[in-house]
Amino acid sequence: MRNPLSDKVVDIKPSGIRKFFDIVSEMEDAISLGVGEPDFDTPWHIRDEGIYSLEKGRTFYTSNAGLVELRKEISQYIDRTQKIVYNPLREILVTVGGSEAIDLALRAMVNPGDEVLIPQPSFVSYEPCAILAGAVPVIIELKEENEFRLTAQELRSAITDKTKILILSFPNNPTGAVMERKDLEAIAEVIREKDIFVISDEIYSALSYKGKHVSIASLPGMQERTVLINGFSKAYAMTGWRLGYACAPSVIMEQMIKIHQFAIMCAPTTSQYAAVEALRRGDEDVALMCEAYNQRRRFLMHTFREMGLQCFEPYGAFYVFPCIKEFGMTSDAFAERLLKEEKVAVVPGTAFGDCGEGFLRISYAYSLENLKIAMNKIENFIERLRREKK
Repeated sequence: MRNPLSDKVVDIKPSGIRKFFDIVSEMEDAISLGVGEPDFDTPWHIRDEGIYSLEKGRTFYTSNAGLVELRKEISQYIDRTQKIVYNPLREILVTVGGSEAIDLALRAMVNPGDEVLIPQPSFVSYEPCAILAGAVPVIIELKEENEFRLTAQELRSAITDKTKILILSFPNNPTGAVMERKDLEAIAEVIREKDIFVISDEIYSALSYKGKHVSIASLPGMQERTVLINGFSKAYAMTGWRLGYACAPSVIMEQMIKIHQFAIMCAPTTSQYAAVEALRRGDEDVALMCEAYNQRRRFLMHTFREMGLQCFEPYGAFYVFPCIKEFGMTSDAFAERLLKEEKVAVVPGTAFGDCGEGFLRISYAYSLENLKIAMNKIENFIERLRREKK
């Protein structure tokens, strides 16, 4: 019988995050620090709006691009937070999570053989999505000594005549790294000079702990070169609502909407009404959650210093990326043994690219109580490893 499968899809590796998530789900007494999902419930006033939309019988399709009411709120939000003006009718698309927006942008923009630059460590979906769109992913390995920021020199060295898009993801998953204005200005200069485009994944933009987040689209000459992606999952604790959005020049947006139209139709109607409420009256909720994450971040950094575990200080998202190279183990082996011996689940750095070897991703989207228990177990584990080395 003829092979029913796509070689392209078969060759893509499954997500490295899921492996440990599946294992820990079968261990009743394990503590997981592996999932990037807020431990907060969606704020009640946002849930209420979703419930109310159902009670009012708002169970219809919306426009392919999303509720006009929501797109206007997104436009106003981007304007007041980043001073970027997007036309809500022609330059904004509501998607099924930020992940769909990434996929749509790549499929709308690349031709077979175009190169897409992906700084790593990075979110697991960028490279597979580029491959599925027919592009050639080109990896830029970020360095711990640069706090996992992309430098202009690294970018310039990676660009060829076939380069079309840079995927920029800051605040970063898995490292928690941020790019400040001066970093982005240097990057933007190269992008304009080399005439390439940017997909800027800013899903963690509201979770920044060192000054205000800066979007590369806000810099001179960059809005017309950038697809800005954001959503509601992380900032508003709305992961299960599956709602994101993309902002882009109309020439790109028209093609993204075309793909979305045929593949999805529209994002969930109930979620869209809840998102309107989130943008209108959710700033205080975001601030409270952000402060809680920052408290946990500071606790983890203090604890790492106390146990002598090397970790650069991240200033965004809700992840830390400690270095475990001193133990002479692979990230996978370390994570597997930690789970087996101490029943604490973390994610090997290699789940986010080969250059993540020697690191772990630890999420602090968990209660301070659970983090304290987990850190005690991790400290016991690394002390045992250090004794074994003697």
